[in-house]
Amino acid sequence: MSQFKIRFATKDDAGLILEFIKSLAVYEKMENDVVATIESIKTSIFELHQAEVIIGEEDSKPIGFALFYYNYSTFLGKANLFLEDLFINEPYRNKGYGKQMLSYLAKIAVDKNCDRLDWWCLDWNTPSIEFYKKIGAQQLSEWNVFRLQQDALKKLSKGYK
Repeated sequence: MSQFKIRFATKDDAGLILEFIKSLAVYEKMENDVVATIESIKTSIFELHQAEVIIGEEDSKPIGFALFYYNYSTFLGKANLFLEDLFINEPYRNKGYGKQMLSYLAKIAVDKNCDRLDWWCLDWNTPSIEFYKKIGAQQLSEWNVFRLQQDALKKLSKGYK
């Protein structure tokens, strides 16, 4: 029987985290969008503490990761957990590991007095959507996601005097 364990990532895991990010990008058909490097991960996660990462291991072998950070709800007046990415390598899916990692994140949220755990899911990712609904997540339909990036972000930043 395999043993599954979850641990927090360390700076030494930066290369592993990048491997998971690249695998996720392939799954999401976005591999050309990855510009992260080992150095950018070390800086943003382990030096600036802009996010945290947990690693899922089966029999001490890393098989998945989740990257999360805290956002803030002005209406609730408190921080909440935002799950940026959760990924399990394909041979290890359907073993309950994704649910265990979400349960672990939920425990972190509860322990930190958060009232919510939020994330996004691509609209074509039916297996994940069905899984999320099965564990009790609500799909929000009244919100649209907006993004400023690259040139548009720089252009807008020049408007401040």
